[in-house]
Amino acid sequence: MPRRTRAASPTRPARAKDAVLDYPGYALKSGILAPSTIRAVQQRLNQVGCGPISVSGVFDRATQEAVRLLQARSVDGQGQSLKIDGVVGPLTWAALFGAHRVPSIATTPISALMKATLSIAASQVGVMEDPSGSNRGPKVDEYLKAAGIDPSTGSYAWCAAFVYWSFKQAATRLGTTNPAIRTAGVLDHWKKAGQAGVTRLVAGQILDDLSLLKPGLVFVINTGGGYGHMGLVEDFRDDRLVTIEGNTNLPGDREGVGVFRRSGRTISDINQGFLSYDSQSHASS
Repeated sequence: MPRRTRAASPTRPARAKDAVLDYPGYALKSGILAPSTIRAVQQRLNQVGCGPISVSGVFDRATQEAVRLLQARSVDGQGQSLKIDGVVGPLTWAALFGAHRVPSIATTPISALMKATLSIAASQVGVMEDPSGSNRGPKVDEYLKAAGIDPSTGSYAWCAAFVYWSFKQAATRLGTTNPAIRTAGVLDHWKKAGQAGVTRLVAGQILDDLSLLKPGLVFVINTGGGYGHMGLVEDFRDDRLVTIEGNTNLPGDREGVGVFRRSGRTISDINQGFLSYDSQSHASS
């Protein structure tokens, strides 16, 4: 009787399946051609009770409606309701496959200036106004003066000044030109950056292509009435931005009192956009 040999193990299908469980780096929606990833999403939607839909690899209307159902039933890692738009972005992907499947950006290659700027900004975490709520204090005054503001002449919001100061300190350390716009105004910074040719990105662009999200980006929020808030992106972890911000607080109340590292903002919260000073050649004083 011939000796029986053990059959060779077939290629493990789960290995290929596991690979597509990591967020692909772009939003899945109607018109996107990514058959294997869309099939994984469709299969998962069926598994979690948002089907039945065909596992076709085509992001059709039935898939969009199933995604909307998932979004209506789910919350993000902070317990906040998902936007019901039928698009599988980072937050919806995390709801489907787990937040750990949306990668950190901390190891993304960035310039020496960006690294130095983030390092200097991080060294300021814990700086507080003195007295609290005054928009003053030894370090706060230093930030404002760097941006061209005399803090003794009034009470000034200082989040934009903090960003500028961080870039200025980094540029001095490296012996290079500071590319950041010198202003203490958030929306003034956004406007002048555009005029100077600084790369500006809106949230939708980053949600469609997560590779655009890098450490060192400056986020800009328009709060209305000509006012805004800004800070530096440090990482993207567990479906949320990790940011370093001046003139803020951890609860997110209106009155900012210091420099904090925050981890509660989503990409879509950034309603004005992001500025990239990486490899910018224009200069500021």
